[in-house]
Amino acid sequence: MFERRLYHHVDWGLLIAVLLLCAMGLAQIYSATGGWTTTLQTQLYGILLGLVALVVCLSVDYRSVADKSHFIYIGVGGLLVYVLFFGAVRGGARRWIDLGIFNIQPSEFAKVALALVLAKFFGESRRGSVTRVDLAVAAALTAVPLVVIAQQPDLGTAATLLPVAFAVVYVAGMPVRLLGALTLLGLLAVPIVWQFALQDYQRERIATFMDPAQDARGAGYQQIQARITVGSGGLWGKGFREGTQGQLRFLPVAHNDFIFSVLAEEQGFAGVIVALGLYLFVILRSVESARLAKDRLGAYLVVGVLASFAFQVIYNVTMSAGLAPVKGLTLPLMSYGGSSMVATLAGFGLMLNVRMRRFTN
Repeated sequence: MFERRLYHHVDWGLLIAVLLLCAMGLAQIYSATGGWTTTLQTQLYGILLGLVALVVCLSVDYRSVADKSHFIYIGVGGLLVYVLFFGAVRGGARRWIDLGIFNIQPSEFAKVALALVLAKFFGESRRGSVTRVDLAVAAALTAVPLVVIAQQPDLGTAATLLPVAFAVVYVAGMPVRLLGALTLLGLLAVPIVWQFALQDYQRERIATFMDPAQDARGAGYQQIQARITVGSGGLWGKGFREGTQGQLRFLPVAHNDFIFSVLAEEQGFAGVIVALGLYLFVILRSVESARLAKDRLGAYLVVGVLASFAFQVIYNVTMSAGLAPVKGLTLPLMSYGGSSMVATLAGFGLMLNVRMRRFTN
């Protein structure tokens, strides 16, 4: 458990940056939803629960948590299977467990569970490099939740598991030639995935990304509106709650997938630079935590959690600017989503834990 002397080793800079991003998200959700709404209250509750999860993950030695990683992985996997059959359906997708007063989206916690189990697996390995057997085990551990989540369907969240696996395996010592072979194999599999793995609406999104104007009122609408929203902010923005795209609901789900577009419209390029600066600080500080980790387990855990976080940030920002196909991937710490917030803050609790305990035995 938490020892008082460890208090001085907490990375307060990283924690403050994370809280500032949460505060910016709350402000933009307040603006995008029209004030003190149920959506804003839910997000605030998500942050409070997330901070509780962060403190818990910070207090318990990460090595003890990793020792129970297989139970956490199996538990999350069981919830994912439960969702497939009994989950709440919204917008044609079955992704949530309805508990009455709130909903849980287990797929958000799969990223942390996968990072834990992979860090434990490779952290205990005595070999200096990754073997084919190691790679097969990592692929199987990743494929199980990935396939189940994709069946919900939630291809966006499923895709966030891949950076976790690649980052941990690469840092664990995967040979470069093997990485090249996997990359080539992935490229060769693109036509198969396009034909058999993607739904019609997913193929349509990718096609309209190349030319949104071909279906400006349909599949290309969100991308066009996102570009207009970001571009209309200019250097200093239109002002808090003064944006037209977000306030007049031209931009769909502005409080969720496109919260960054709302920020760009209201706060302009200056606000974008502040937000991106905070995200960059969080990422670089987390990389430093991995470098300073006292053991491989801690380093792999930080890298795994960070990989998913960084991937989501990069994809959501590029998507919001119209530079990537529209996909239901939230902007961590800022977008609306209780489960996403709790899982993200729990992940940062583990990363802070690794850095804090670098001087312990």
